[in-house]
Amino acid sequence: MHTILLTGGAGFIGSHLTRLFVRKYANYKIVNLDKLTYAGNLENLRDIENEPNYQFIKGDITDLELLRKLFAEYKFTAVLHCAAESHVDRSITDPLAFINTNVLGTASLLQAAKEAWSGEFENKIFYHISTDEVYGSLGETGFFTEETAYDPRSPYSASKASSDHIVRAFYHTYKMPVKISNCSNNYGPYHFPEKLIPLCIHNIINNKPLPIYGKGENVRDWLYVEDHVKAIDVVFHNGKIGETYNIGGHNEWTNISLVKELCRQMDGKLGREKGSSEKLITYVTDRAGHDLRYAIDATKLKDELGWTPSLQFEEGISKTIDWYLANAEWLKHVTSGDYQKYYNSQYRS
Repeated sequence: MHTILLTGGAGFIGSHLTRLFVRKYANYKIVNLDKLTYAGNLENLRDIENEPNYQFIKGDITDLELLRKLFAEYKFTAVLHCAAESHVDRSITDPLAFINTNVLGTASLLQAAKEAWSGEFENKIFYHISTDEVYGSLGETGFFTEETAYDPRSPYSASKASSDHIVRAFYHTYKMPVKISNCSNNYGPYHFPEKLIPLCIHNIINNKPLPIYGKGENVRDWLYVEDHVKAIDVVFHNGKIGETYNIGGHNEWTNISLVKELCRQMDGKLGREKGSSEKLITYVTDRAGHDLRYAIDATKLKDELGWTPSLQFEEGISKTIDWYLANAEWLKHVTSGDYQKYYNSQYRS
């Protein structure tokens, strides 16, 4: 039996991870610590909020005293660290926010766990969830492996690279029982509509422009979020202490090809004339320091732990579009800020 501190569990990946663990492991206690910034949304967890093995706490991972109190009260045996500032564009505008949350927040969690566990690390796990962006940018060929040297290019990726290094430092210095995974771009339900796929879905529905950086030639490897959290489950339970595992979707798409596929599928689902949504594509000035290509080699995860992604992109994006079309109220709330009213009614502080 584990009592798990799951950070950032009201966010996109975090909510899927919380749901999986709450439903799959009834004998685990899952404590979701989330600051509820703009991307943290308790509506993402309505279907499990009353489960007996789940509890939500509003709090900030940079608050070391709060973390110490929570470790003392709940006697956590594991940490699933998902909380992070994650949008590259926002990191360019406000890099210090990313350094504060991603670097200092991770260090605070590690320190609180180290103090609470006092060197008694048997059956303890500190799992740090990270990104492939720490590796930098690839050319037209090659893949990121777990041995690829770090070469972050944005304040976001630099802050995540720093947090990865701090986690490994606690492993080597204090023998902290850590595990790390670095994933490719996620997509799926509950994704906040500032990222490419949900933004385009939202804008196509509302006949608004679809902004594409540069010429849309940047390549990303896309991973369905439910496949990602299933991989985390496998690594959490069966991965080796001190090891890093890359999690990829084996789905490389240029941004422009991806958006055109979105347009094609949405025209069909919305009953619109073929090609009408493509007319919304608008090319904008490229992002500063925009990495050309990311691609994950997940061979280690497949060979050692038997995980492979279950969905190819066309199927996964179809499921994703269907979810957004069926959850118009959720999309309306997160784009208007109305979801904060739900928090205030459910968890007054």
